[in-house]
This record gives sequence, C-alpha cells and structure tokens, in this order.
Amino acid sequence: MSQSLRIPEILNIARRDGRVSVEGLAEHFGVTLQTIRRDLAEMAAQGKLERVHGGAVLQSNITNIGYEDRRGLNDEAKTAIALRIVRDIPNGCSLFLNIGTTTEAVAHALMKHRDIMVLTNNINVANILVENPACEIIVAGGLLRRSDGGLVGTVTTQAIQQFKFDLAVISCSALDVDGDMLDYDIQEVGVSQTILRQARRSFLVADRSKFQRRAPARIGSLSQIDRFYTDAAPPPSLAADCHDWGTEIVVCRG
Repeated sequence: MSQSLRIPEILNIARRDGRVSVEGLAEHFGVTLQTIRRDLAEMAAQGKLERVHGGAVLQSNITNIGYEDRRGLNDEAKTAIALRIVRDIPNGCSLFLNIGTTTEAVAHALMKHRDIMVLTNNINVANILVENPACEIIVAGGLLRRSDGGLVGTVTTQAIQQFKFDLAVISCSALDVDGDMLDYDIQEVGVSQTILRQARRSFLVADRSKFQRRAPARIGSLSQIDRFYTDAAPPPSLAADCHDWGTEIVVCRG
C-alpha cells in the first residue's frame, strides 16, 4: 500500500483510538517501522497529527496532549534550551519556574547553582530541586491539577502576588506568528500573567514545535519578554518584531 493510501487510514485509526503507535501501525500495514515513522513525520508536517514518543496523537486547538506524552516530546531541544538558559541565571538570585516540561528541564539544569530561591507552581519542579541543597524552594499553593502536578487558580495567583522575584522563567503551550504566547487552561493563563507582573526580568523557554500548535487562551506577547530561548530561529516577521520590541532571541543548539 502506498503512503497516499496509508495516511488516510492512519488518520481514521487516530480518530477512533485517540493515538497511534509506530509498532501497531507497522504490524497493521505489514511495513517497516521506518516506513511508519516517515508517514507520521509527513502527517506531523501537514498538521494532521502530533508526534509523541512511540507514535502520534491527534492535534487539538482546545486541549493539550497528555503530560506523559509531552514529557517525551523534543527532549533534545528542551535539554539544549535548559543548558543554555542556566548560563544566564546567576547564583544568589530568586526566580520563578512555572508549569511545563521545558521548565522542568531547566530545574534539572539548575542542580549546580548555589544560594538560589526558586518559587514554583509546579510540583514536579519542586521535587526535582529537592536534590539541590543550596536551593530554597517555595511552592505557591492552589488547586492541584492532577494530570501534570500544576497548581492553578485564585489561591495560586494570590500567593505569587506576595513576592517580587529577580527572574521569571516561563513556558507556554503555543506561540502565534504575531508573537502571542498561548495556553489551553484559562486558570493557568491567569497564573502566568501574574508571574510576569511580579518579575523584574522575564525569560521564555519554548522549542520550535510551539509554532506549529494552536491554543485558545492568551497569556501575553513576546514584547513582554526580555529574552526568548528556543531551538530554531522564529519566522522572519516575528524575529523583526522581537527586534523592535527589544526581545532578545537566543537559539540554542544541542
């Protein structure tokens, strides 16, 4: 069966089951794993599916993909971003890390930092940084989102408003070509907006896949960000806007 015939059937299976696996599709079609990986890469490039570890899931503009699937996405890019940004985070500072698998990668990269205070609304970030005895950890309370360990809601925003920190390191679920930072959960958006207001400087960490995604809730604009860390140059029009806004773009290579 040719790729042009496999792709519609792969899409039907994904719509039926919510996700597809490379091994399952290879067995179904009687082709090699590499053939299926090429099919899924082509479908991801067309925006029909989103690649996850071992397969793909349907894209959605209103709900995020599952946390475990997000953890396996673009690991090399997230690691490169994390290793680069920690070079710009000084010892002896206070910073906020919000919800996201990229900010969790940043937490892992902060293990050698000393005399830092990390505030977070991400239970996973707190658990990672427990291993660094030179890091004071403050968890902003609130409604626990069991799916990913995030804390959101009014209690969280009120807790964050009690602080003024040197640096915010935030992530987002999607980036629009006009520079808008987007997310799926309106409660998480409210928390992110509060984080930006309480920070002296703000850094965004987001890999190139965020330009291929859509989400309905607006956090704010890259014009509010001092430095944007990513793994590939953004579209030229957005790069020009960032230059005008004074938002520095740092492209991180593995």
